[in-house]
Amino acid sequence: MIIPNKLKQGDEIRIIAPARSLSLLSEENKNLAKEKLESIGLKVTFSKNCQESDMFMSSSIQSRIDDIHEAFADKNVKAILTVIGGFNSNQLLQYLDYELIKNNPKILCGYSDITALTNAITAKTDLITYSGIHFSNFAMKKESEYNLEYFEKCLMSEDEFEIKTSPTWSDDAWYKDQENRNLIKNEGFVIIHKGEVAGKILGANLCTFNLLQGTEFMPDISDSILFLEDDDMSGNNFDVEFDRNLQSLIQQPNFDKVKGLIIGRFQKNSRMTIEKLKYIIETKKELQSMPIIANADFGHTNPLFTFPIGGTASLKIGDEVELKIIKH
Repeated sequence: MIIPNKLKQGDEIRIIAPARSLSLLSEENKNLAKEKLESIGLKVTFSKNCQESDMFMSSSIQSRIDDIHEAFADKNVKAILTVIGGFNSNQLLQYLDYELIKNNPKILCGYSDITALTNAITAKTDLITYSGIHFSNFAMKKESEYNLEYFEKCLMSEDEFEIKTSPTWSDDAWYKDQENRNLIKNEGFVIIHKGEVAGKILGANLCTFNLLQGTEFMPDISDSILFLEDDDMSGNNFDVEFDRNLQSLIQQPNFDKVKGLIIGRFQKNSRMTIEKLKYIIETKKELQSMPIIANADFGHTNPLFTFPIGGTASLKIGDEVELKIIKH
């Protein structure tokens, strides 16, 4: 695997919009996010097309491709950070210049719909990419310490690190009301199956990851620990949607070589309970001997840790959980 250089003080970070547009953010939140990144010593620049917006709050394929290629080709840019998620990153995959990307390795970080982009690039180039906070998340005034801590551990340090659980979590519209936050006590990792494994990290947003199935952009999931989460977009049907998306992944080539599952926290509106999750898992014989934990701090709630797609994790599950990121 190709590990991009870590960020250091004074480095330029380019903001791109491969899914939804920067125009979705308020001017206040744009400024807050920029100021937070500058406060940790980074120089923020924006891609030329990131403000474009069409009927889907996105921009043309060509505009998004141009911005990605320009960011990778620019020798001054040391990392690329996505504005926010969306729905259409997979439109870009067949138009990317993977040789350009491979020959100019640098950090690419985002989550949600960006899962298609990061996993495809890792599959095609062997470049480690990152599932982690968007530019928009840096606008959060309160309860952002955990986000920043793991952003820095993963992208600004070469040391391996252990992922601990956050003390609290939230699922509120913080970007609309920064002062009145609804914080919930975090009960920590939920142990579903015990065991000890190490493997390559793949996945992130499950329904987006599954868009790669049957294409040249789907990574080989052999010897992997899959990090999986999903948003609440399917509403009251979330549990059955999650079940069939998980089943579809189980039916992929080499799933029998998958070593473990890390499942991210579910949103409140999903109505997914640990009891439902355990039932879903116990109905699948392929998962019976696999080490599995749930309620990890990534997904569509806050906070979330940053982790490397294509990197290496170790997982030890006994009476307690030890989750480490080794290669990133």
